[in-house]
Amino acid sequence: MARTVLVTGGAGYIGSHAAKALHRRGYRVVVLDNLTAGHREAVRYGPLVEGDVTDTATVRRAIREHHADAVMHFAAWLDVGESVRNPAGYYRNNVGGALAVLEALAAERVALFVFSSTCATYGEPATTPIDESHPQQPINSYGETKLAVERALPHFDRAYGIRSISLRYFNAAGADPDGEIGEDHSPEIHLIPRAIDAVLGGPPLQVFGGDYPTPDGTCLRDYVHVSDLAEAHVLALERLLEGGASSAYNLGTGRPHSVRDVIDAVGQVAGRPVPWRLAPRRPGDPAVLYASAAKARAELGWTPRFPDLGAIVDTAWRWHRAHPAGYRSRPA
Repeated sequence: MARTVLVTGGAGYIGSHAAKALHRRGYRVVVLDNLTAGHREAVRYGPLVEGDVTDTATVRRAIREHHADAVMHFAAWLDVGESVRNPAGYYRNNVGGALAVLEALAAERVALFVFSSTCATYGEPATTPIDESHPQQPINSYGETKLAVERALPHFDRAYGIRSISLRYFNAAGADPDGEIGEDHSPEIHLIPRAIDAVLGGPPLQVFGGDYPTPDGTCLRDYVHVSDLAEAHVLALERLLEGGASSAYNLGTGRPHSVRDVIDAVGQVAGRPVPWRLAPRRPGDPAVLYASAAKARAELGWTPRFPDLGAIVDTAWRWHRAHPAGYRSRPA
């Protein structure tokens, strides 16, 4: 009988792509989402349970009624700038929500947990590329909330036998190559869709900071395709199903690209330049972040299918051009 995976935040960007990857691999998928940031239209690969992860009773009921064997936890707020302005909300939602889910797992005796973490737990890099041994010293409350959950996980393992894998990914980007699902945030916070919106007639792209200690003065980031991230979550789950111990892995291509590189790539795919203007730095933005994903390759067998920035941008361009209003572009 197929195993069932409860995907919290599965109506959102990365969660919906993980749900598709699980479905393709033969798992039964159940999505738990409150739809404040997710989209009902993105839930295509299993039933939707509407509810909030901060409510342990709701999570327990979803686990029990659908006989979930494991949980993938994506439900979290993710705007770095907002986290600096509203740390209280981020701790309440990101830490409180994850702890409520873990409490539900313990109560329902579900022992497998895959956690959507972030490179923001590392803070300003002391060395690059960043591997998993790099000190975790976040410089914003988004990273701090994710690290707080990571630090809780060994305790839940020891006390309740909940084995977990934390996936620290770098900059999620792109869209489902099949065009079924994609990125739709309101407001949009990610660089590539904001650049695409500027090309399609939206306001000029704001580039936050042009005086970083990088070759062109703009931030360097490691852009990893969302479908590659989704595949890594499935591989992490399968490692746990095979009896693997709790661990953490970086997910990235190991190729840093500047904001200007992204602007150029979007312009090349679109066939016209991206209108942009320089804006002040945002608080909490490190100058350089890119990954060493050697551990994920060695232990999970994970290799990105979309390591090239142009290919990542192309999938995003096709999604946003076909869905200029996001999921609202499609008839209900």
